[in-house]
Formats: sequence, C-alpha cells, structure tokens
Amino acid sequence: MRLKLEIAYHGAEHAGWQSQSGGGAVQDAVEKAFLAVLPQGAQVHGSGRTDAGVHAHGQCAHADVPDDRFTPEGWLRALNAHLSPSIRILSANPAPPNFHARFSATSKIYSYRIWNAPTLHPMERDRAWHVPGTIDLHSLSMAANLFGGTHDFAAFSAKRSPPPLSTRRTINAITVETHGPAFLLTFTGEGFLYKMVRILTAAAVRHAQGKVSLDSLINLLDQGFPRFTHTAPAHGLCLVRVNYPAA
Repeated sequence: MRLKLEIAYHGAEHAGWQSQSGGGAVQDAVEKAFLAVLPQGAQVHGSGRTDAGVHAHGQCAHADVPDDRFTPEGWLRALNAHLSPSIRILSANPAPPNFHARFSATSKIYSYRIWNAPTLHPMERDRAWHVPGTIDLHSLSMAANLFGGTHDFAAFSAKRSPPPLSTRRTINAITVETHGPAFLLTFTGEGFLYKMVRILTAAAVRHAQGKVSLDSLINLLDQGFPRFTHTAPAHGLCLVRVNYPAA
C-alpha cells in the first residue's frame, strides 16, 4: 500500500525536512518512527525541502508499506506514538501506486509571518520575523504584486549545487493581510527556488521601509542579476499546503 501522509512540524527543533547525514531532519524522524513499528522500515518521500527553522502545517509525503500491517488510521497512531511532540502526522490515507508526493504536486502554498511592533510578543518567538520599524502596507502590497506571474527569479534565489535547470517560476498569487501588528504574506505557486519566498519577502519589506525602490526590484527581476542580498529569517516561513489533482 502506498501511504499518503500529511505532516505538520515546528521547524525550530529540526534541521529542515530533508534527511541529514547526522540526523535531526524531519524526514529522519519519520523514517525512524517507521523503523520502530516495521522491521525493514520504509523510505519516506516528501513533496520538497524545507530549511532548518521553517515550519509546516501541511507537508506531504508518501511511503510504501505492507498491506496487512496496519490500516491507514493504525499507521497514523503508530507513527505519532514514536514522534516527538514537534512533529505530527495529521492524516494517513491510501494513495494510487503512481502517486508521488513531489512529482504529483501541482502547486504549493507558503505563508510568511512578520511581527511589526517595537517588542516581539513572546508567543511569536520562532514563528514570526520581528521587524520593529514602520512597514507601509500599500508599498508592501505593490512589491508583492510585482512578483506575481511567470518570471525568471534568478536574482531572488540563493545558490544551490547543482543549480536548477531553470530559474523561471510561476507565482499564481501573493496575498498580504494584516492582523494588528502581524503581517501575513501568502504565496501560491507551481514551485519555488531555494530560499525564494524568504528573499522575495525581504525584498518586499525593504521596499515597504523605503530602503529599495520598486524600479530596482523590477530591474533585478528583468535582468536576473545581481542576486538580492537580503533573506528573511527561516522561522517566519511555513509550508501551508501542497496541492494535488482532484481524485
């Protein structure tokens, strides 16, 4: 049985999603939980990486398990019993044999949370980027709107080895909401480059603070270089949901 898992985690305690040689990643923890209840273990395939410190409400993964070991609900209970409180399997469902958590995905939704007040509320620790200076909402929205659509985002991504085959990506929508001192930017797109959401967020905030012009951001988007040199902290970012074709 191919098992589709929806996983939530608090990223502050983990070295990102992808397995690390020294352990400490969410993928390592989930595979260790499988090994605790299945002698041969199971390889877990995620929808994509999240960096150390990044959270997830709805990371998706799949694993192939014996048909006669547990029901999907049984797998959910068994895995959660062997995971730390900072990681939880929210749902476990059978999936078609050709389902792949990464390659079947059609889009992803990320949110980035900013706390715009002189003092960071203690409940926002490890959950939001504290920006005490003034953020102009209209300017923030203008910069966010600039990044919508299909562009070459080479200037708004970090170097990765090996480099991606293409740096063109499509952002379907970026919404900006305010809830008191909290700003929430939500990005929906077909795929994102390494640290792309964090860099775009930093660019939008710096424009909203009058530190970079809209024309400068347009030039970077058009030319693809040099790379934008500011990156928002990982702990403000959350993978909200991974979307798949309707069954």
